[in-house]
Amino acid sequence: MLSTSTDKLTLATNEIHLWSVDPKQIQQPELLHAYSQLLSVEETTKQQRFRFEKDRHNALITRAFVRDLLSRYADVSPVDWLFIKGAKDKPEIVDPPIPLRFNISHTNNLIICAVMLNDDIGCDVENTQRSSDVMSIAKYSFSESEINALAMQPTAQQTSRFFDYWTLKESYIKAWGLGLSIPLKDFSFKLPDSQQENVSCIDDIKLNFAAHRIDDANIWRSWLFYPNNIHRVALSVRAKSNNQNIDYKMRFFNSVPLIKITETTDFSPDIISDTN
Repeated sequence: MLSTSTDKLTLATNEIHLWSVDPKQIQQPELLHAYSQLLSVEETTKQQRFRFEKDRHNALITRAFVRDLLSRYADVSPVDWLFIKGAKDKPEIVDPPIPLRFNISHTNNLIICAVMLNDDIGCDVENTQRSSDVMSIAKYSFSESEINALAMQPTAQQTSRFFDYWTLKESYIKAWGLGLSIPLKDFSFKLPDSQQENVSCIDDIKLNFAAHRIDDANIWRSWLFYPNNIHRVALSVRAKSNNQNIDYKMRFFNSVPLIKITETTDFSPDIISDTN
């Protein structure tokens, strides 16, 4: 499904929209100039501080991407959105016409944004082909139950399971908006014991907390996505009350900001497949 930049989308209270864009695919000078005209002075200053051109390019696409997609939900021009850092230092919309909540994340060749109404949402995307000593990182960053579960995986599958946990934990702290002031060992995710091959999404995910952490697992829901052999994506929703029986609906969109959106049946970003 293709939509022009004037098409509007609606959000039900049980809907989550997951957006993606591949910044490497957008290189047209006239389009990049149009994006630059959308940014605020503060955004432009931050974008220009990046040392490398690739990072400046990605920052430009990110800001234009968010502004354009938010305008799909409200009669606000992309250039007119105003943002502040909220009480928890998380970007918030100034005087939103509807109670939009959003969160963005980016990695090599992929930027994502999750959008819903009312509740706090966090998302994270990671490049799973980064070379890392995952067990060493896990010992410093994961809970005891997560470390044990990771160690029980066959060696060939440990890296994949590591990124399951890592993206979930990032999505949790991003939903809170408190960053690493929340120790990663203070909360644990439990994934299904068995996993079907070629799975595109896992939603049977349990959350537990250390005894000293004050939180309520009944107001949290999380999802894992496997969009390709390069990326891992996680979403977490923090509701205002028990949301364990809410039937959340997902919709997925690929974007070329200001030009078109493409709705897909699952989360399958249209990316250039390389790892450089």
